[in-house]
Amino acid sequence: YNCSIDKKCIYFAFEESPMQILRNMSSIGIDLSRHVKNGLLEFHASRPTLHGLEMHLVSIHKEIKRFKPDIVILDPITNLITVGSVSEVKAMLIRLVDFLQNEKITVMFTALALNNTLNEQTDEGISSLVDAWLLIRDIEFNGERNRGLYVMKSRGMGHSNQVREFIITDDGLKLVDVYLGPEGVLTGSAREAHLLHEQTGIALHGQAVSRKDREISRKRKVLEAKIAGLQTEFESVEEELNKVYLEEELKNRIAEQTRQELLNKRKEKEGKTKEAPKKARKK
Repeated sequence: YNCSIDKKCIYFAFEESPMQILRNMSSIGIDLSRHVKNGLLEFHASRPTLHGLEMHLVSIHKEIKRFKPDIVILDPITNLITVGSVSEVKAMLIRLVDFLQNEKITVMFTALALNNTLNEQTDEGISSLVDAWLLIRDIEFNGERNRGLYVMKSRGMGHSNQVREFIITDDGLKLVDVYLGPEGVLTGSAREAHLLHEQTGIALHGQAVSRKDREISRKRKVLEAKIAGLQTEFESVEEELNKVYLEEELKNRIAEQTRQELLNKRKEKEGKTKEAPKKARKK
């Protein structure tokens, strides 16, 4: 990454040759050869047993002053234990770190551990020298071994305490969230199996919810049909009652009109009867 932003890096390899490192990195989709051609990346490989610790330190100082890098990598520092004790290696690394700090150069150490005793010795030897410490540890579960990555130390910086699964793919390195379940931390195929189980459960729950929604929709339609039928029946009864009310009102109006006409005719008849005798006396 630093070479990609035009920063210079020098890589001191105590285990593999430069060609091996370039080949291995290209197999996971990381092309370092272009940075070597651009002069931003240099490899210096030497066996730890080739020189003593002092000669290694002098050689490293010489190459750093010549190349003037921004980043220095030592891979792995645990191989230096073959030519000196843990205390001697620590003293050498302290002198190297002091030199790099004065030059304002960032350094990255890698340390390999083959057993717990060596791991503890390495931890005690370098833990006080570094500001940040990333630890990769094998996680064995269900007949499978996977890599877990977490931040062991990060001086002066906030950091997560969560374990992440570390995967090497054809497209580089990837960090994947581990699965925290009732059985603990799950990685690899166990994580995939639990995720598949969860996804299946979610899908089945979704199907059940969808089925319930369809059932509710059907019941709603049946209920709406019943309500529509009752509404129609109510309208028919209401219309029949209105018809009866109208007929009764019409009947009463006609009866009242007939009674009034009969009353008027009776009054007219009585008036004619009273006028008839007066006309006879005038003759």
